[in-house]
Amino acid sequence: MITRRVFTTYAATAAAALALPPPDSPVPVEIADRRELFVDRYLVDRLAGTAMPRLHHPEPRETVLVHDAPWEGTGSGYHSVFQDGNLYRMYYKAYHLDVSGGKLRSDAHPGFCCYAESDDGIRWRKPELNLVEFRGSKANNIVLASGPMGSVVLDAAHPAIFKDENPAAPADARYKAIVRSAAKTAHGLVPLKSPDGFRWSPMSAAPVITNGAFDSQNLAFWDPVRKQYRAYWRIFTAGLTTGETWKPSGVRAIRTGTSSDFLRWTDSTDLRYVDSPAEQLYTNQVKPYHRAPHLLIGFPTRYVERPWSPSLRALPEVEHREARSAAHVRYGTAVTEGLLMASRDGVLFHRWNEAFLRPGVEREGTWNYGHQYIGWHLVETRSALPGAANELSLYASESYWTGNSSEVRRYSLRLDGFVSVNAAWGGGEVVTRPVRFEGGRLRLNFATSAAGVVRVELQNAAGQPIPGFTESDCDEVFGDAVDRPVSWKNSTDVSKLAGTPVRLRFVLKDADLYAFRFAGD
Repeated sequence: MITRRVFTTYAATAAAALALPPPDSPVPVEIADRRELFVDRYLVDRLAGTAMPRLHHPEPRETVLVHDAPWEGTGSGYHSVFQDGNLYRMYYKAYHLDVSGGKLRSDAHPGFCCYAESDDGIRWRKPELNLVEFRGSKANNIVLASGPMGSVVLDAAHPAIFKDENPAAPADARYKAIVRSAAKTAHGLVPLKSPDGFRWSPMSAAPVITNGAFDSQNLAFWDPVRKQYRAYWRIFTAGLTTGETWKPSGVRAIRTGTSSDFLRWTDSTDLRYVDSPAEQLYTNQVKPYHRAPHLLIGFPTRYVERPWSPSLRALPEVEHREARSAAHVRYGTAVTEGLLMASRDGVLFHRWNEAFLRPGVEREGTWNYGHQYIGWHLVETRSALPGAANELSLYASESYWTGNSSEVRRYSLRLDGFVSVNAAWGGGEVVTRPVRFEGGRLRLNFATSAAGVVRVELQNAAGQPIPGFTESDCDEVFGDAVDRPVSWKNSTDVSKLAGTPVRLRFVLKDADLYAFRFAGD
């Protein structure tokens, strides 16, 4: 059972970082009409009965891309995915890694950044862009090539591309990227701009972020809630800079900073975690969640080195594992998987220590170094079930360093479905700290069994039931919906309580509660 003390400790830590009301403060949290998820514990005051947070896991779907073109290869990855109007866009590194004679080789071709697109986020295509020449032809989907661009030298195999939603962004910088420098005398990240996502130019004559290792997908984006750009990049916890040389040591970790113009970056600080140990983290994949942009959701990659053992040798493709180990033991003994973390300030994160995207059922192309790197970021797609609500799609890598190509598999997840408060048949409840809302109706994202139920009681800040909105007044809520209004004595109208501090007491039986919001309709 998770006690109130655990939640209070978390809320106190979060409040200090966020400059929000601490747990015992009479000042309510202003939630207005925003959607609140249970990916962290900031709004939770207490749990009772069988109610517990439950981490949910994406469901594997189809392979959406195979990186088998001559300019792609086994090391393709670092996918940037976003919806752009009616089009879904995907940018990724095209790279080939091979091991022969006990040596790691990556010289099959230079690193590229390539492009794919989709009308539905499910069926993807690689259009011929005719932009970059490869072996005498421009009939390919390459957007950027490693090498000189103006006064900078790019490593196009480390791209992170996004559409800039900053209303002040000029037309020629509607799309932006942050790419690692390949110049030996200019260590760091270079900002790029584009009017259309295809034609790119540098925004700076030199790297603008230099205090990191950058040997991963480093990224940046516009934060629409905080009205600033934020970047996340790879570091080593004990990395040392000597002149222009970065000497990595310690643990692979994540650093962040902010900017008002994408050029001058400040507030550089290492990520902190509420109750997670120091672990080796490669990618971070942080971005505002589009349905609740005040929450920054990340999908970091956990890297684990396992010693040689019968279980390691029982994993798929042991021959590849042994060949990689001949170049360096960790290339064959490491395994990777996707995690989930969330933040309200961009620095302090609640990271779920259990895996969000496990390596899964053993089969070819899985359980290796490079497997389950989740793309940056998720998108909303239609469900395969006719009439069902939309779902979230995530994309993750497979077959990394094996065969002649790597692959991308789509995974699906319920809208807001990262974490729920779950109660078993014996029942349970979750009570929030005082909040102040706007809007006229309370709407839930929830699921019950046929016999399960959710009831909601609205209380005053002192925890006393408000007449007319008690548990006994609440009409039973059951089913499986992402936006169901709650009613009390057949009325959904809560507008008379808007602006008043209230607590929400959710009473659950054989049910999951994913999110809630107060809406004007």
